[in-house]
Amino acid sequence: MNDSIAQDFQNTVQDLLIRNKSLLDTLTKFQDTTSRVNRALIKAATHCGCITIKATKQGYPIDMDYETLHNNLDTHVRGELCDHCLNIIKQELGMHMFYFTSICNAVDIDLGNILEEEKSRMDALGKFSMR
Repeated sequence: MNDSIAQDFQNTVQDLLIRNKSLLDTLTKFQDTTSRVNRALIKAATHCGCITIKATKQGYPIDMDYETLHNNLDTHVRGELCDHCLNIIKQELGMHMFYFTSICNAVDIDLGNILEEEKSRMDALGKFSMR
């Protein structure tokens, strides 16, 4: 992500957030958007059926090297999102990012700095930053 895009987004969020400006309101809206993202993904599987979720235990063999392990782990998602579900999920993720950025604004944290610092940590730690 370009730093100017992050800054532009953060400035726009600052300008548009009026009703839920309180940090407490913003935190509850952030939690709400988390639920809405989850619900949209679940509905894609259970209501629309464009994707299925086939969850099984992930295998972590001790003797497997990083590249092989990385390539053998599974997202458990089968299929592809249809246009309708894709648009809904993108919209919900956008609202989630809006409230995430609102939290950053409330506590005076630069969104671009968060992205840069996290990227730097991932680059420095490489495979040891796996989550």
